[in-house]
Amino acid sequence: MGSLSQIQLFLLDMDGTFYLDNQPLPGALEFLGALHKRRIPFAFVTNNSSRGRAAYFKKLASMGVSLSEQQLLTSADATLSYLEEQHFSKDLLLIGTDSLCEQFEKAGYRTNSPHPQAVVLGFDTSLTYQKLCLLCDAVRAKLPYIATHPDLNCPVTGGFIPDIGGVIALVKACTGREPDIVIGKPNGYIAQAAAQRFQVPLEQICMVGDRLYTDIALGHCGVKTALVFTGETTPEQYAASSERADWVFETIGDMVSEL
Repeated sequence: MGSLSQIQLFLLDMDGTFYLDNQPLPGALEFLGALHKRRIPFAFVTNNSSRGRAAYFKKLASMGVSLSEQQLLTSADATLSYLEEQHFSKDLLLIGTDSLCEQFEKAGYRTNSPHPQAVVLGFDTSLTYQKLCLLCDAVRAKLPYIATHPDLNCPVTGGFIPDIGGVIALVKACTGREPDIVIGKPNGYIAQAAAQRFQVPLEQICMVGDRLYTDIALGHCGVKTALVFTGETTPEQYAASSERADWVFETIGDMVSEL
C-alpha cells in the first residue's frame, strides 16, 4: 500500500469530499493547511459540471481557499480540451446550466446552435422537459454525443440530488444510445491532464474522493486512491464492493496524521 508521505500531488474531489453545499467538511481546511506546510501540491478535480470555473473559484474563496488557475480541473475543462483536441465544430447543443454555457461560450462555442454538429450533456440543475426533448432529438439524429461525467447522485446537506447519470439512463431508454464518450472520472484523461500540468508521474498522485465508481475507479489508470465516507459511499457499500482504494478514511481531515 505504501505511505501517503510518498505522494507528490493530491487530487481532491469537492462535493462530499471537501465540502457539502457551502460548508467545508470536518478537517478539510486543516488538510489543506498540512499540504501547504509540507509544500505538497494539490488540485481540486470535480466531475460536477453544473458550475463554470469562475463559480468554483468564488465558492472556494468564500471558504477561505485561494487557488491558482492550475489548481482547478473540472469535467467541463476536460470536455473543452477533448473537443479542441478532436477538432470538433464550434456549433453545439449543450445541455447545461447558464454557468456551464457561459464557460463554453467564452471558449468560442455556440451552445444552442440551430445546426449543432455535436451534443454535450452536462449536469444541468436547470433541466426542463423541452431540453430533454432537444437532447433526445439530437441523439436520435446520430450526432456525436458527449457527457461530461457519469455520476448518478450529487451529495448535498441532508442527502443527495439526481446527477447526470440519471439523465444518461433516461436518454438511453428513449433513444437506445449511450454517450460516445464520458469525459470525467473515472476516465484516465482527467488524471493524465493533471499529471501533465504538475509534471508528476501518475503513480505519485493520489485521488481523494467519496465515490467508488468515479474517484476510486480512477485508480485503474495508475494513480493511488483514498476513499472518504463523507459523501456517497458508506462503509457497508465499500465492504460489499469489488472496487478497492489504497487508503480509507472517515474524513479528509483524518489524512493529516498520515502525511
